[in-house]
Amino acid sequence: MKKFVLFLIALLVPTQPLYAAPSLTLDEALTTALKNHPQIIEAKENLNGAEARTGQALASYYPQVSIAADWSRGRSYLTALQNIKTTEVNTEALYLKQTIYDFGRTSGAVDAARSNRDAADKALTITRQDLTLRVRSGFYLLLAAEKQVVAVRETVKARAEVHRQAQEFSNQGIRAKVDVARAEANLFAAKTALIRAENNREIARLELVNAMGIASLEERTLTEPSPVSLALPERSQAQQEAIRNRAELQQFTALKSAASANLKSAKSGYLPVLSGTASIGYADRDFPPSGNVWGMGLNLTMPLFSGFSSVEQVREANANISAIEARQSNLKLQIIKEVESTWLGGNEAAARMVSTEKEVAATNESQALAEGRYHEGVGSIIEVTDAQTQALDAQTAHIQAMYDYYISLARLDRAVGKE
Repeated sequence: MKKFVLFLIALLVPTQPLYAAPSLTLDEALTTALKNHPQIIEAKENLNGAEARTGQALASYYPQVSIAADWSRGRSYLTALQNIKTTEVNTEALYLKQTIYDFGRTSGAVDAARSNRDAADKALTITRQDLTLRVRSGFYLLLAAEKQVVAVRETVKARAEVHRQAQEFSNQGIRAKVDVARAEANLFAAKTALIRAENNREIARLELVNAMGIASLEERTLTEPSPVSLALPERSQAQQEAIRNRAELQQFTALKSAASANLKSAKSGYLPVLSGTASIGYADRDFPPSGNVWGMGLNLTMPLFSGFSSVEQVREANANISAIEARQSNLKLQIIKEVESTWLGGNEAAARMVSTEKEVAATNESQALAEGRYHEGVGSIIEVTDAQTQALDAQTAHIQAMYDYYISLARLDRAVGKE
């Protein structure tokens, strides 16, 4: 019977908490940011505006239809009658105008609008990539800050134990009072470091929240990412991939196409415009008018002199093309530099991960030995304090190296233009 009661208790009493804070993975953080962040929304609306401007440019290919009604009354000199008469005219008409050929004005404007639309699309891609890098960096920084808090808490716990032992030794007359004072000072120094670590964690949490475009993470905890390989891609391969994939370079290509189209439109300012017109309606003295009127014709407009505006427009378009080409060349240099520095940073962080891992193992062993010696009464307070400090410094360096490597990978992905 007793065993049965114990079995029921084991079934009814949960072995885990009834409620656990939901976790947040890196993929979930990225999905949230790319859905909610105002920068993404703004970039999408800019793209919608560019698409609308393309539609506006295409409108010049279609006929322009309008309805007009006119009423006028006055006294006019009529040459045929050689007399002044009171006149009154009511007119209602439907007007149609169609540009037949404008020697590249409309096609240039359409091409420029489409290229600007492509540039806006690349701007959206750039915004997504920048935000992805920011979220990944914020996620890794918060993970590093949380691990640092854990490491400092362990140091506080270890120093509290040393302080307790020092008090016992002092009460027994084994150690001098100075050990208690030094142990207490070390304990409060560790508590101060814990305050800083916890504050840094909250700052990192705020950065991640802001990058995700939300109000807060509430009680959600971060899920540690899967371990990654320490092998980086070849430097030359990364550079080639960056030149091939970077949306910024593709954006400049679109802007250059738009500038070339604007040059085409500017040069067409030297040439005529041929258009057709037609109208049909009613005109009469009385209202509503009953007399049927209509008209149709062709219109050829040839610019002769426009105050050199066409010349300056062509000059401006050529200057824009040259400026874009220069900016594109400079961007290629910056991209190569970015890939190189990011690759070097990742390589250095990977090397630090290996060395600091061994350092952590050595300092942990040193700390355990020093604390054991002090517990046995043969070690000094300075020895155990130095060992604890070295262990915390090694853990901090290892945490920093590990997440520096993760952030370097994120930056390298951004540098080569990965989504």
